[in-house]
Amino acid sequence: MLRLPVAPARLQELVSAFGTPFHIYDEAGLLQSAADLSGAFDWTRGPNGERFRNYYAVKAAPNPYLLKILAAAGTGADASSLPELLLAEKCGMRGDQVMFTANNVDSREYRKAFELGAVINLDDINQIDTLMEATGGKAPSLISFRYNPGPDLVTDKSNVIGNPEDAKFGVTTAQLPQAYLRMKELGSTRFGLHAMVASNQPDESAHIETARLLFEMAARLYREHGIRIEMINLGGGIGPQYRPVQRLVELSKLREGVQQKYQEIIVPAGLDPLRIVCENGRFVSAPNGWLITTVRSIKETYSRYVGVDATMADLMRPGMYNSYHHITVIGKEDLPLEPQAVVGSLCENNDYFTGADTRLRDLPRMEPGDIVVIHTTGAHGHAMGFNYNGKLRHQELLLRTDGSVVQIRRNETIEDLFATLDFSGLESFGPLKEQVAGAAR
Repeated sequence: MLRLPVAPARLQELVSAFGTPFHIYDEAGLLQSAADLSGAFDWTRGPNGERFRNYYAVKAAPNPYLLKILAAAGTGADASSLPELLLAEKCGMRGDQVMFTANNVDSREYRKAFELGAVINLDDINQIDTLMEATGGKAPSLISFRYNPGPDLVTDKSNVIGNPEDAKFGVTTAQLPQAYLRMKELGSTRFGLHAMVASNQPDESAHIETARLLFEMAARLYREHGIRIEMINLGGGIGPQYRPVQRLVELSKLREGVQQKYQEIIVPAGLDPLRIVCENGRFVSAPNGWLITTVRSIKETYSRYVGVDATMADLMRPGMYNSYHHITVIGKEDLPLEPQAVVGSLCENNDYFTGADTRLRDLPRMEPGDIVVIHTTGAHGHAMGFNYNGKLRHQELLLRTDGSVVQIRRNETIEDLFATLDFSGLESFGPLKEQVAGAAR
């Protein structure tokens, strides 16, 4: 079974104190996941002795309290927008602690990344002009590019990110040398290389293949164009355990496989030492977050519908991707199972926590008042929330290492939702007379 954030009795206390729904994160688990990942790459060093760093993908859980915890453990921030850069800055992260990997952004965002001294990882050769405009013509000393191998890499259906050729991200094989040579002419002297070709993948062989792909490209760039790559970003994509029976990635195998490719490709190419980094968000926080919700109603029609007080606005992955999230009903773990659908209150027929396609799942028979725990929501859970139907986004809690629980994001209010609307002129506002006349005709 997947673990609960706290014992059932303690969870009941939290529900009484805070109400539901809420996401809760485990500080000790976050730190352990970060440490496990760092341990798999503790052998890597850059040209100046730089150590491995995981740049936590801020988009997975953009809460400054979580970022602050991870930053203290040596984790950086992988940002893809101006607000994510600002979150990293508010947590005290600057320079090498921040990676800016974005696509189709404007000059303000590049300007902020440059001011922070962040590692800028360009997604498009045509963004070079936007970057240079943002920096006033000053090229970053270190520049990185996101590589898309296109038809050179074909993946199977287990790769949720799809085939690279079909992705909007990255620079092509033909464009990559041109991109580096252009930045070299503009004044950049240090170079990084990145790819993200696997997502939510628990098979370590997929990530070893990413390393091989990048190592071979780094060797080719050096051999054919004199571009010396000093940092390789293996991307993210290590999948956590969503199902109780799902295999876990073996970090020891990942370590061994990447080291072997490094020795086979990088060392003979004359590129040793070369720093390795990555940008795993899901692996770090997904298994250390839970959505807690309460059964509100039961509807018996052609199926049994269990209505909870959370909605797809709190966790959209099951409705959007048909993703599986394990469900525990507190106090009923040993009861017989029967097919039920766990749903929210949105006016959308994909507002299912049991999956948009499968819909029904064998679960203990639920009744109003039951506490339901939805597992592995610490990444792309609260972060992907929205306000459709005027639903308000809910609070986030943090379980500290000393056992205390603190609120790290309050519930959204109706005032928050309406804050961008101006009601002051509403009384005197109406349709134009000619529009009313036209409608009457």
